[in-house]
Amino acid sequence: MTVRPHWRKSSYSEGGDGNTCVEIAALPTRVAIRDSKAPSRGTVTIPVGSFAALIQSLKMTTV
Repeated sequence: MTVRPHWRKSSYSEGGDGNTCVEIAALPTRVAIRDSKAPSRGTVTIPVGSFAALIQSLKMTTV
């Protein structure tokens, strides 16, 4: 049985035309990432730990 991912868009994508964002979906051991304006074009999946490190790195660069 395949579980369909629950895609979430960043709250930062509100306003404007709303199509300059990515969506993420939590999977059991990975995080899936896709383009919100072209979701059928494919996804990238990365391990949960790597995704957490990416987010932490991004937070540090926006300070």
